[in-house]
Amino acid sequence: MLNAFINLMRRPPETKASAAKALISLQRLGQPAWTPRDYASLAKAGFERNVIAYRCVRLVAEAAASAPLGVVEGGAVMADHPLIKLLTSPNPEQSGAELMESFYGFLQTAGNAYLEAAFVDGAPRELYVLRPDRMKVRLGVGGWPESWEYTVGGRIARFHKPDDAMSPILHFKLFHPTNDHYGLSPLEAASASVDIHNAAAGWNKALLDNAARPSGALVYKGPEGAENLSAEQFDRLKNELEGAYQGSAHAGRPLVLDGGLEWRSMSLSPADMDFIEAKNAAAREIALAFGVPPMLLGIPGDNTYSNYREANLAFWKQTVLPLVKKTAAALSAWVKPAYPDASFICQTAAIEALSAERDQLWRRVAQADFLSDDEKRALLGLAPRDEERAS
Repeated sequence: MLNAFINLMRRPPETKASAAKALISLQRLGQPAWTPRDYASLAKAGFERNVIAYRCVRLVAEAAASAPLGVVEGGAVMADHPLIKLLTSPNPEQSGAELMESFYGFLQTAGNAYLEAAFVDGAPRELYVLRPDRMKVRLGVGGWPESWEYTVGGRIARFHKPDDAMSPILHFKLFHPTNDHYGLSPLEAASASVDIHNAAAGWNKALLDNAARPSGALVYKGPEGAENLSAEQFDRLKNELEGAYQGSAHAGRPLVLDGGLEWRSMSLSPADMDFIEAKNAAAREIALAFGVPPMLLGIPGDNTYSNYREANLAFWKQTVLPLVKKTAAALSAWVKPAYPDASFICQTAAIEALSAERDQLWRRVAQADFLSDDEKRALLGLAPRDEERAS
């Protein structure tokens, strides 16, 4: 440890490096950095058991995967390029849309998403999405990840980050304020609201299983000298209640009481607990964490947007497009060693949800007579006409 610190202090002045990252690596030199969360529990309680979180993950993942990514090289949008073929047909088992949907789904669930590249002659030819709970990062002396370990069934696959070539792993993560190497997922941020919403669903199920009403007590008031039920009477009453009054098939069935028995409610009603509103409030908080307008989920009481179209447009502009553009930038930096002149862009002109806004922009630009044709094309994100013809 001391020698490593001395070597860091002897680094030449012209070398670019982060001094703070070196301190992080000294804290746990050569040790794996594990994901600080129980991913399986979050995924089961949130995605697998909660309808609101499930729909939010699907909405974001499917919308982001449907946004087309293009390749720009030399300032021109390419119609045919190896990277386009790579995204269109990433591996023999998945289409490009399926691959990106899994990528974004893991990102929303775990806060981390991993892509593995398979190389042929130094160029990426296939892409695979790796489960984030099976991946761990190993840190180098400089504090940055130098390798990754993927564990399945006790077997470990190691991926080393080369110095001058394209890395075999792309680790894409969301911002985490207290972790240096892993991201914070919307599902983890909404975990408390997910628990409340799941508890509300459990409450509803319990009501149906227990005659669809709050539990209470049967109080026996017998004559003097016989204040208590005999063991035979108690067993008969218990069996009669369980067989004839519990369960959804017997909901609302009147209770017939023998002499001396009196029903007393022992709990608050759902109205007293403001039960429905608490459930809807939890649902709105879950949607807020994922950046999905509650109106798109059919949650009552949300009047933020005047209509569904406005809510859908806000969803695309505030949640989906920033995520896709950030992904395009990460992919561009990842493939730069193999394709130094190429970069990915989000082709917003091909997104159907933005067609109305795009038509308005085109009309305004077309009516701007003081602009030349090339200036109008530049405002629309198109190459000059001469360059388009040349390409």
